[in-house]
Amino acid sequence: MAKRGVNRRAVLAGATAAATSLATGARLARAADPVKVGVLFPLTGNAAAAGQASKAAVELAAEIVNNAHPELANIPLAKDAGLPGLGGAKLELTFIDHQGNPSVAQQQALRLISQDKMHLLFGAYQSSCTFTATPIAERYGIPFVVGDSAALNITGRGFKWVFRVTPIATDYASTYMRFFDDMKKAGKKIGSIAVVNENTDYGTSVAEAVEAAAKQNNLPVAIRIPYSASTTDVSAQVLQLKEKNPDVVIFISYTADSILYIKTMKNLDYLPPMVLGDDSGFSDPSFVPAIADIGQGLMNRSAWDIGKPGTTTAKINDMYKAKTGRDLDDTSGRNMQAALVMAEAINRAGSTDPAKLQAAFKATDLKPEQLMMGYRGVKFDETGQNILASTYLIQLKAKQYELVWPESAAQTRLEWPMKGWK
Repeated sequence: MAKRGVNRRAVLAGATAAATSLATGARLARAADPVKVGVLFPLTGNAAAAGQASKAAVELAAEIVNNAHPELANIPLAKDAGLPGLGGAKLELTFIDHQGNPSVAQQQALRLISQDKMHLLFGAYQSSCTFTATPIAERYGIPFVVGDSAALNITGRGFKWVFRVTPIATDYASTYMRFFDDMKKAGKKIGSIAVVNENTDYGTSVAEAVEAAAKQNNLPVAIRIPYSASTTDVSAQVLQLKEKNPDVVIFISYTADSILYIKTMKNLDYLPPMVLGDDSGFSDPSFVPAIADIGQGLMNRSAWDIGKPGTTTAKINDMYKAKTGRDLDDTSGRNMQAALVMAEAINRAGSTDPAKLQAAFKATDLKPEQLMMGYRGVKFDETGQNILASTYLIQLKAKQYELVWPESAAQTRLEWPMKGWK
């Protein structure tokens, strides 16, 4: 009898242990469920090259988080595999093509949340598309991470679920004014500027910020030219620039229109002392190959720098180049950085619960040494804007951009005036 009692207790103990093990295993399985992120980019249409480049960059960010990369140890979550705060969970990305259409972006954001049950949204390159997609996340209480859209109105609406990592229009305008001041001190003539902007949310917002900053700095704006990014003829606009003869022309443009402007300037023999591109089209992978022979010395803004061989940024660029066959650019780099910031916040949240994710984003405080971009850090204000975002200026030399300003960070000497096709 005693023997049978011992066996019964052993069986009960074993069953209890098995049940505990199964329960623990179930909890671990649930903890390691993937974190679902819906990513909205223009994968077809006029901005497809930028969208595809950014898609590859976000994919690489997820690969760095999901797998162990001890060689990138200063990047949060790179050293080990997965999200330790969620039991080693992986990022699972779903990419949606909004085609550069704000209505499509809005509709697809709704689908990603209501049907596909995404935990977070990310995107959406064109500011006009980000502007229409973010209210959907706000309505449903789902975090939306913005990697590169710059229009002021995206974070100016009192939203609590939108977190933008990139610099914005006012940051760019301030950068340009500081640059112009430095050029004047160096003896360059900057008596007036011109502003040429595509007329959607992005171009309008940056152009207005530049005009306001110029007025504050007593810098005349000789002319401002809004235009449609879908235009196929900019001869009239270039002739207007030629007549006004500003010392610097700032282009706030997407890809096809950026290329069209530079080619039209060559055809009409109009070469200002300096052209300054506001990223976007000027950073698109197809831009430099299209205009390198006629756009030598033009400038662009960028917070990305490959850096010296062996640095973290050079290693990341090598990974991206192995994946795509080309270097990271500012647009794709900013999206990659935003994806890494997103992963770090998710890990600190330790959950996919929306309120916990929101709290984690609000508490973000990353330092420059933890970043791959040239920001002063990442810290969000009450509107969801990164108040530590910043940017450099780069110049086209031969077939690549080189960092030329600020002088303290420059790789090479700034050339003024630009050579163009001369």
